[in-house]
Amino acid sequence: MNGREGHLHGMEGVAEAVLQVQGRGGPRQAARHEVAVVISGALLDGSALVLTTGSMRKERMLTRGAVLREVPGRYEVVELEVDDPRPGEIRVRMVATGLCHSDDHHATGDMRVGVLPFAGGHEGAGVVESVGPGTPGFAAGDHVVFSFLPTCGRCRWCATGHQNLCDLGASLGTNARWEDPTSFRLAQGGVPVGQMCGLSTFCEYTTVSVVSAIKIDPAIPLEVACLTGCGVGTGWGAAVNSADVRPGQVVIVMGIGGIGINAVQGAAHAGASAVIAVDPVEGKREAALHLGATHAAADIKEATGMARSMTNGQGADATIVTVGVTTGRHVGQALKSVRKAGTCVVVGLGETTSSDGDIPLTELVLYQKRLQGSLFGASAPTADIPAQLELYREGRLKLDELITTRYALDDIAVGFDDMHAGRNLRGIVVF
Repeated sequence: MNGREGHLHGMEGVAEAVLQVQGRGGPRQAARHEVAVVISGALLDGSALVLTTGSMRKERMLTRGAVLREVPGRYEVVELEVDDPRPGEIRVRMVATGLCHSDDHHATGDMRVGVLPFAGGHEGAGVVESVGPGTPGFAAGDHVVFSFLPTCGRCRWCATGHQNLCDLGASLGTNARWEDPTSFRLAQGGVPVGQMCGLSTFCEYTTVSVVSAIKIDPAIPLEVACLTGCGVGTGWGAAVNSADVRPGQVVIVMGIGGIGINAVQGAAHAGASAVIAVDPVEGKREAALHLGATHAAADIKEATGMARSMTNGQGADATIVTVGVTTGRHVGQALKSVRKAGTCVVVGLGETTSSDGDIPLTELVLYQKRLQGSLFGASAPTADIPAQLELYREGRLKLDELITTRYALDDIAVGFDDMHAGRNLRGIVVF
């Protein structure tokens, strides 16, 4: 530098680069947020520099996503700002996301929302767009499936093979970063937007922690791969892991939606001699018979009679409850349907504050029955998601057949209407 005057003049001003974001509406300009910058220092000769306050503009990519503004409410598509990835994070261009009943539970208020606005979606797959600094193992262009439950790999649960119970899951309800409930990666007009499960797969682009991302073979279609991020593993694992279905057993699956249909597949894969699918919707019963069920019933009373007729009056070896909005009454009916020392696995959720129950205590104790909760099918996502996709590749796990309807992002509310009407096994949004 030569002299004092003008030493900082070249550092003042506003960055004028404009980030172009490709989306459904074509290129869009990035959001700009001005921040004050104070720069100080010293010349080589020891003279003090004059403090100068300049102005820079921090730019954030714009994307579109489906959010809840209130609860109860409906998902609506809005423009959002999405942060660049930080260390340990990636930004992903979404390709497909499933419409799960858990997303709807947040809209109805059955499950608590930590922050409004709230960007939904937790069952998704996409392509890595950018990688945060100091983040090994990922590169732009990688294909990833999100696990709706993060896995740190270090806590007691991860270390003992129970990744679905990872301690990071305790922070899911904050809708922020696991380590900091005040840190967000989505915003609208500068106002933080909550991310469901730290993911928000209902967005065209989203920034997530790598503890929620699993790299997969790019040869596997992302439209079907997305289903393994929640529905497939939850249902499949409920039968294979939680119910521990064995060859020759009789199994009832109560509720044939995106979870139940995979419990049917899991029970059949484990070797059950009879798999009884229960649902009041005829189309779902018919679909189950094509995907592993041997019998179908319109209600649990009919299914219980079928199971007893096959077991000399004893009942099913296991009943798996995958009803979309589960109540204590459903659990009580399922527990009554199993034999002595039989297992009732509860997967479905209802209102999270509900404590209702209709449990036959005499049968539970004197018949030594087992009542088992099941979160994400008691699975280890980093191992089980790749394994399930390999079964798909081999033709032993059906995924294409699970997708009933594909929706555009702008039609996401229609997808939930179809869910309520019982029209879909699984609806997905394709970006």
